[in-house]
Amino acid sequence: MTSPATHPGAPIPLPTLPNLRSLGGWVTTDGRRVRDGMLFRSTDLSRLSGPDLEELTRLGVTTVFDLRTEAERTQRPDVALPGAEEIVLDVLADDTEAAPSDMVTVLEEPHRVAAVLEDGKAEAMLRQAYQQLVTLPSACAAYRRFFAELLAPGRGPVLFHCTTGKDRTGWAAATTLLMLGVPEEDVRREYLLTNEQLLPALQPVFDTFAAHGGDPELLRPLLGVRASYLETSLAQVRTSYGDLETYFTDVLGVDAARRAVLRERLTEEK
Repeated sequence: MTSPATHPGAPIPLPTLPNLRSLGGWVTTDGRRVRDGMLFRSTDLSRLSGPDLEELTRLGVTTVFDLRTEAERTQRPDVALPGAEEIVLDVLADDTEAAPSDMVTVLEEPHRVAAVLEDGKAEAMLRQAYQQLVTLPSACAAYRRFFAELLAPGRGPVLFHCTTGKDRTGWAAATTLLMLGVPEEDVRREYLLTNEQLLPALQPVFDTFAAHGGDPELLRPLLGVRASYLETSLAQVRTSYGDLETYFTDVLGVDAARRAVLRERLTEEK
């Protein structure tokens, strides 16, 4: 195992696996702390290699949850993590109209991107996607199984990811922390860390876009995260289900008793 993070949200710097961090260290409203070394989030594992693979293996991850679509998994299959079971949870399997799930692929034809992203279109695409994280049947089923697996007896450290590790992964992280009792303000802080920990790794994408005459600022709403995106999902929860507790219980299958089990397993006394 690697040494614990020095502060909540501290990056685990692996060049071939950006946006990797533990959910450990965040403090709950009842004064407990999320255990470090149990929950990790990242981008996909398709580029993982060499020392980075060895370092990730040292984290002791026993389960990798892949939240991507079949097309994404085919295009960029994960490098197998020794000793870890892979569980596919296709959040967007039922998505036919929302924003493309693989945002980087959109940029492979730079001359077409401006028309897709200008005039606030990128933000609108992401808002639609974040609504669907809450309402899409495949999303409900995927996140429900995610929590069922976290509740499975003997489940060790887990890593969950999508492609860039920001939207589908971001909602998985946010709901997990909220279930554990982390205040919404800190959940938002954890979510926004993606801008610091992912966007630098995507600088070549910004540079290529600029070299083709595009305005790199058009890409930031698409490749980064904004507090308003997370709020869109939270607002959709209230609209569709009334409150978070009902969403957790009726949609994700985690009632008060199961939340207590998760908190006992995944948090500790400070």
